[in-house]
Amino acid sequence: MEPFWDWFRWLHDATGINLTIFYDPFDRGRFASGFLMTVKLSAVCIVLSVLIGIVGAWLQGSRLRITRNVIYWYIQFFRNTPPLVQLYFFYFGVGSLMTTQVSGIAVPMVSNVAWAIVSLSFFAGAFNVEIFRSGVEAVPKTTIEAAESLGFSRLRTYLLIVLPLAFRISLPALNNNLVNLVKTTTLAYAIAVPEMLYVSSQIWSDELNVPVMMNVLLLCYFALVGSLVYVMHRWERAIRVPGFGV
Repeated sequence: MEPFWDWFRWLHDATGINLTIFYDPFDRGRFASGFLMTVKLSAVCIVLSVLIGIVGAWLQGSRLRITRNVIYWYIQFFRNTPPLVQLYFFYFGVGSLMTTQVSGIAVPMVSNVAWAIVSLSFFAGAFNVEIFRSGVEAVPKTTIEAAESLGFSRLRTYLLIVLPLAFRISLPALNNNLVNLVKTTTLAYAIAVPEMLYVSSQIWSDELNVPVMMNVLLLCYFALVGSLVYVMHRWERAIRVPGFGV
């Protein structure tokens, strides 16, 4: 691989395009770690937000009014406030209350990465609840009545019959929300999570190659989001039931 890295050094000398993330081992290592952090952060938040959406959509149909109200206000809070403000609320507000004393110094019990995961998952989860709710409401009532007539409980009906059908209907809207979630992970930069934008800002501060790193970031996020869209579209076609949903 050394001739490959050396080509980028030659490119810099010949044209001034300073891609240190290729020919400088230190910059290459920290950019790779930032890219992996972005992938991990996105993957964990996607899984958690989808789970929040599934559970929240089920609880919206609860017979208990207090449960429905909790889900309603959760959705209103996270949908109607900026995600950056939410991130600051968890990290600086809630995080300041969760500390422990080590040698007389207050040390946070929850890391900045964990708070980023919590905040972004709740933010995207609020939209996913509404996405899955619309999918659940699109399932024919006769299908649910048929399951109940066979002795299915409300939970079994939801998990085995309603949710699989609702998921197929919700997938296009869910795809859009998950794409937005991946792009929103850049906000973790604000609380020093070492994701791709954060390490890129360190690199361009050291190397003064801001335009080059901006273009690199653009291409990396295009590739990352494009991969997610491709996988989701393939999944959407694979589970599509002819004559049902979209």
